[in-house]
Amino acid sequence: MSTAQTASKSAAAIDKARAEGRAALIGYLPAGYPDVEQTIAAGIALAENGADLIEIGIPYSDPVMDGQVIQAATTEALAKGFHVRQVFDVVAGITSKTDAAVLVMTYWNPVVRMGVDEFSRRLAEAGGAGLITPDLIPDEASEWFEASDKYGLDRVFLVAPSSTPERMKRTVEASRGFVYAVSIMGVTGARTSVSSAAKDVVAAAHHAGAERVCVGLGVSTADQVREIGAYAEGVIVGTALVAAIRDGGVQAVADLTRKLSTGLVREEA
Repeated sequence: MSTAQTASKSAAAIDKARAEGRAALIGYLPAGYPDVEQTIAAGIALAENGADLIEIGIPYSDPVMDGQVIQAATTEALAKGFHVRQVFDVVAGITSKTDAAVLVMTYWNPVVRMGVDEFSRRLAEAGGAGLITPDLIPDEASEWFEASDKYGLDRVFLVAPSSTPERMKRTVEASRGFVYAVSIMGVTGARTSVSSAAKDVVAAAHHAGAERVCVGLGVSTADQVREIGAYAEGVIVGTALVAAIRDGGVQAVADLTRKLSTGLVREEA
């Protein structure tokens, strides 16, 4: 195992939660929404109220995976002049005040435009844990493998109900920190129930060798957190938190995070 692998901030955060007998809570926020300062404050509020890991999304002009709530937030951030380089300010602002592992979730084009090595170096310098890359597949990630090893960053790839056993194994082997399991086929958005496919995707990832699998897309309540936390190492909440900051600011993010975290403790069988 390389030094980069042993130093995985995401793995350490998830393993700490597991040692406490629970799943890890991962909260998503779009960078620059409503502005950079409030993104930082909301990230700190997440960490202070029960989140173990934080995803900071880079606003993108064509977010193919995002639902309406996140699309509207990222569109507003871009309209206000958000620049990709500001994501490092957000990450540094959160990591300087909390112990949470902070990852950046981004489509691959902004990374390529800045330069994969340059982006990776700046992320590491800001205290970031790694990248979640929804539209990058391991087969096309050679530059990212090199840079992530060089700077000790986690590589989080996505698996879905449609992933073949071969694709699942390849993705699990390429990932570092955790594997991101998409529980539904479709875009992000809070849902009233958790897709039954989620458990199957997690089981398939575990079967392929994944030690840590975190489930995202559609989680919005403590009951859903509890349901997923019974079989996955981490639970990812996005849309519900973005709606909270939209409607009630940083305090609403803190309140919702506290509520969601009540679902983390695994019930004894």
